[in-house]
Parts: sequence; C-alpha cells; structure tokens
Amino acid sequence: MIIVMKKGADKEALAEVKRRIRELGYKPHVIHGETRNVVGAVGDERGKTVLQALESLPGVETVLPILKPYKLASLEVKPDPSQVEIAPGLTVGGDRLVVMAGPCSVESEEQILETARSVKAAGAQILRGGAFKPRTSPYSFQGLEEDGLRLLVRAREETGLPIVTEVVNPRDVELVSRYADIMQVGARNIQNFALLKMLGQLDKPVLLKRGMATTIQEFLMSAEYVLAEGNRRVMLCERGIRTFETATRNTLDISAVPVLKAQTHLPVIVDPSHATGHAPLVPSMCFAAVAAGCDGLIVEVHPHPEMAVSDGPQSLRPNEFEAMMKKLREYAAVAGKKI
Repeated sequence: MIIVMKKGADKEALAEVKRRIRELGYKPHVIHGETRNVVGAVGDERGKTVLQALESLPGVETVLPILKPYKLASLEVKPDPSQVEIAPGLTVGGDRLVVMAGPCSVESEEQILETARSVKAAGAQILRGGAFKPRTSPYSFQGLEEDGLRLLVRAREETGLPIVTEVVNPRDVELVSRYADIMQVGARNIQNFALLKMLGQLDKPVLLKRGMATTIQEFLMSAEYVLAEGNRRVMLCERGIRTFETATRNTLDISAVPVLKAQTHLPVIVDPSHATGHAPLVPSMCFAAVAAGCDGLIVEVHPHPEMAVSDGPQSLRPNEFEAMMKKLREYAAVAGKKI
C-alpha cells in the first residue's frame, strides 16, 4: 500500500503513520517528494486491507494499493526518476550520462594505473575493475581478490575516480565494501537473494546486472530485495541476454532500457562489452543505448587486450575508447544529456 501524506503534513504526522504501519506488521519506507511525502507499507499481501484504516490519521490524504509485485522499485511509489549519488558532485540519473570504464580484471598495478589514467583523460567518471571474478570454468583466472581491491584504491587515489567492482560471495560483502564506491552484482548472482539482502543493509550504491535469462519482472524483483532492506541507492544494468544467436556473446536487449524506464524510477546502465563480446561492436551499441535513454554506460578498456587474462576480445584499447567518447558526446547532446 502507498500512504500519500497531505501537502504540508508535519514530522509528527509522518512519525505516527510509520508507527501505525509497524504496529500492523508492515515495514514503512518513506519517499520524500518536493511537495509531499509518500510512505510505502511493505509486507504480507494477504492482510494489506487493514492498512486502509490509516486514511483516518491526521496528515494522511489517501491510501492506495500498489499493483506491481515490485513495490519500492515501481513508479507507483515514486513517479519521478531517482538519482543515485556516487561521490560529491557525481550522481547517476538526471541529465548527466555517466561512463564507467576499465578492465574486466585487475591484473597488476601497472595495468590498472595505466587504464585509470587513460579513461579519465578520455572523460570517464568511474573506474571499473574486477578483483573477484566468477568464471564459467573453475580453471580460469578468478581475480586477485583483496590485492586487486588495494590496487583499485591505489588507482582511485591517483586519479580521483570512484571505483565499481563486483562482490561474488555474501561473506565478502564487508571486505569489498571497505574498498569499493559501488558494489556490483554480476549476472550470475542476480538471484542470489542472501547476497542481495546483505547489500540492502549497506549505505552504498549497488549496481545490479541483469541475468542471462532474467525477465524484466525478475530483474526488478531482485532490485526489490535490496530496496526492501533499506538501501535506496540501486542502479540497474542491462548486459545482454542469452538467445539462439551466436554472432555475439549475448544479445543486447536495447528495448529493456525504455521498458525499464516505463516501469521503474531506478537509473538504467548499459554494458555493451559483455553484451556483444566484440570490441568493434561496442561503440555502436553505446550510441544506441544513449538513444534508447540510458543513464550511463559501463565499458571494458584494457591497454593490451591481446594480453588480458579475461575478456580481451571485448575490451577497447585506450585510443579506441577516447575516439568513442568524442563521438559519444554528440549522441549525448542529442539525447539531452551531458558527459
């Protein structure tokens, strides 16, 4: 249920609504608006009609049902697009197109520093890099783990770029959160609900990557797990889905961007690197994603893709990334965004 407060309702009225919601066995989630506040009451759907009585409380304008199964991610609860603050002066959402760039895996200090310097010079605002790598084969490179996190911090100290890196296991959440600015959930973990719940208890941005066979509703329900625990700083990432096509690594679902925009207030990021699996295709898909209305991009960049320990074929070289960024600014301007 959504409890819509009257315009100008005071803090005492809001506190009383929250208290009554808890008394009835539900969890209140306050969404602050420009002119009025809305309180989402989340819990067992079977007894939600008891919440209708809250309409008689002072300061309450109306009580409405939330029709979508994903309550807090829905536009019904928050009709205005959310903006997620990453660092002072850097927000994902709104009229800014945020670009995250860096290697699939952190391999060495020289590699990550060279990459960080080059992507910042080209205009990227966030550095990506994997320290923990979930791989299809148990014999593939699994990442440098905490040593890799330390190298990412070293790159952040030199360039000032916030870092986004993946957390694979619930037991590593506390460790990764000490280093990362954004906690990434990979495609293989999008329905690891224990992990999602733990991330929901952090006050740190979370980037959720869509699973290879995840529907839009399942994707949003995964976001709901994080939101329901209290963390509102959630971003969605379309990274391609598995289809019968073999010409690309996955099939980039460009239509997911406007579909998500029509159903959720959460920012939408696109990853064309994992979607296509081929570096020459990445710039075109970046331009298409911007035209579709995305809020940001996450792109793989490596100084020597032919020597990369993972995902070399889909990684742009620094000069290729720089050229793409120049053209991307033109597309962003047409879409009403700035980089």
